[in-house]
Amino acid sequence: MNEPGRAGPLGRLGGVVGAHPLISLAVWAVLVAIAVATALAGAGGQSLFDRLKNGAPSVTGEASHADDVLAGHAAATESVTLLVHGVALDDPKLLAWANGLGTALERLPHTSYVDPLVVPRTPGGGRPAAVAAAFASDGRGVLLTATVSGVGGSAPDSDTVDRATTELRRAATELRGRFPGSTALVGGSSLLVDSILKISANDLERGEAVALPIALVVMLLVFGGFLAAGIPLLGAVVSIVGSLGVLFGITYLTDIDTTVINVITAVGLGLSIDYGLLIVSRFREEYRTALAAMGEAWHLSPDDRRGIRLLAIRHTADRAGRTVLFSGITFAIASAGLLIFQPRIVRAIGVGALSVTAIAILTALTLVPALLSLSGDRLLKPGALTRLPGVGRVISRFGDIAPAEGFFSKLTRAVQKHPALVTLGCLVVLLAVGSPLLTLRLANTSIDAIPASSSQSGFLTTLAEQFPDAASPRVELVTTSETDAVSWAAQVTKLPHVDSVTPPVQRGDGWASAVRVAPANGIDVVRAIRADRPTFGDHSAARVTGIDAHTADLTDSLIGSAPWAILIIALGTIVLLFLMTGSLVVPLKALVASALSLGASVGVLVWGFEHGNFAGILNFDAGHVHGVDVLVLLLTFAFGFGLAMDYEMFILSRIKEQVDAGVDPREAIARGLQRSGRIITSAAAIIIVVFAGFATGDLMVIKQLGAALAVAVLLDASLVRCLLVPAFMTWQQRIMWWAPRWMKRLHRRIGFAD
Repeated sequence: MNEPGRAGPLGRLGGVVGAHPLISLAVWAVLVAIAVATALAGAGGQSLFDRLKNGAPSVTGEASHADDVLAGHAAATESVTLLVHGVALDDPKLLAWANGLGTALERLPHTSYVDPLVVPRTPGGGRPAAVAAAFASDGRGVLLTATVSGVGGSAPDSDTVDRATTELRRAATELRGRFPGSTALVGGSSLLVDSILKISANDLERGEAVALPIALVVMLLVFGGFLAAGIPLLGAVVSIVGSLGVLFGITYLTDIDTTVINVITAVGLGLSIDYGLLIVSRFREEYRTALAAMGEAWHLSPDDRRGIRLLAIRHTADRAGRTVLFSGITFAIASAGLLIFQPRIVRAIGVGALSVTAIAILTALTLVPALLSLSGDRLLKPGALTRLPGVGRVISRFGDIAPAEGFFSKLTRAVQKHPALVTLGCLVVLLAVGSPLLTLRLANTSIDAIPASSSQSGFLTTLAEQFPDAASPRVELVTTSETDAVSWAAQVTKLPHVDSVTPPVQRGDGWASAVRVAPANGIDVVRAIRADRPTFGDHSAARVTGIDAHTADLTDSLIGSAPWAILIIALGTIVLLFLMTGSLVVPLKALVASALSLGASVGVLVWGFEHGNFAGILNFDAGHVHGVDVLVLLLTFAFGFGLAMDYEMFILSRIKEQVDAGVDPREAIARGLQRSGRIITSAAAIIIVVFAGFATGDLMVIKQLGAALAVAVLLDASLVRCLLVPAFMTWQQRIMWWAPRWMKRLHRRIGFAD
């Protein structure tokens, strides 16, 4: 073991924390108390969840500019709608009831009421174009809308909106009593936001309820006792609470979406448990080794044992702590790549991921060592579980301390007999699993796949079925004159996948025509319209908006920024791994291996969600999922890469230790896998459980992301790290540690050496 004076910065930090554990615990207790009081309890008046926003990811583009034209210069408004269906619209009782509702609503300040029932029919007996969308397609329903306007450029008064909502709900209850069998539902944007917030909170609780108990079981099998298993879990809880406190502060700088909380909680839980698991396992190994080197431990005084324990903590912080630091920095690099994208939600997730990564590193380097110091020899004693019949054998087989020879070294040596064949076989499997990626279709599931558990689901479903022209159009043509609108609509009607185009209606400063398309074809239709649009003398006079136009703009924005994000992540990873290993080939190998596993995981995502094969297992309606969420695709690549680099660091650190000790590179690979295999498998099992737990939620974006990352970790920790990496490193062992001479000289000067 290193002598105390030779310990590196992390070793010295671990030594200080180990020598004064109560100070570290007190600092963390204060920080957690502050986070709980502000972010969770709302001591300042609002909690984090009170300050969350919700909305579909969006960017500034053609669709948003078209929306501005249609909005004109009108004051900001918010509408709440009462959907009535299953009644005779000419019933005098209904007409009188609707008139009374209008009287009640118009008493509210700055509130207008639209009652289409009182608008006279056209000479031909039809409904006027201005109100036609408010009538059901079967003639047995109507939409009654209350609109609250802002004053002096301000947003509508929220209290007035709440009062209008209450009045409409009262009216809905009254209508159902007067007209048995009728449908009366209240809906609006603020109600949808409230509903999604509640679902998000429920998904968070459900994900944690699934993940934490199973994670505890896995760690009990790894460590054989509750004390050692509880330390990583405690670190994870502290990391999550701390990151929620940071996000609470960020809400005063920018809006935070509900999705951010769920994503950051899942990522923070996985990272913190992984890092804590690595630190605790390495400490137990170092402490046992140190005691064995001292001979019979029974004659050691308490002070001697404490000194040895501090040395073990220093050595753990030097070795495993450095691995945690490198892994965390790599994950932070992947998260930082999100900051260059335009959508606010993507940048917010990036900031949240950076904060939770930093806190996970800090807990692993300062909180966990303090707990190790206080736990003392109890961490080495066999837990009560080891004495249960059969359980002790399982723990000895899968525990954290691996024997010199075991499953992973034997597997590696088997792989090393035919390294080229195994490498090519793994490539074929990964490419085959990823082949559904060729049929990838992007979507915006936050709009298309509203959960059935949402209180607004019934309203939105009935609106889409019975009032198709009143629902938000998937594609909409916007011009500045009626003549141009009619001409363009006639042209668009001839395009493939276009069912029909509605007559133009004047809104704001423009004219709008809704293009009716099947949801699965919407984005393709948008691109076809934009590729051959008329000029009308001014190119900007012909714009396309609608749900699918916004999704197309979002996709184009993300694709446009992706090369820069990839460059940042790739360069950062190459530099970090070069400083760690002194090799140029190792980081390039890591990038290629991660790209293959991520491509395969996205292939599974397409197969499961776009093709509908996960519908039964994960309980969703495949008919409402028209593709992979564009946000999920981005986060899968960013976070999936960061997690893959975690396991790369775990393996490389052990292999590098052996190489630096003069072990033959081929043997170093086998020993490195043997020493890291159990921890990687255990850490991967835990993080798979974490993400799978969140995949059981109702929000489709979280469901898809949880499934994608669970599959990514499964493939990476098994096929890639246990087979592909040792096979390729053995096959190309002559060049694996190669770098140009000038880079070798640079590494000797600035590299991270022992």
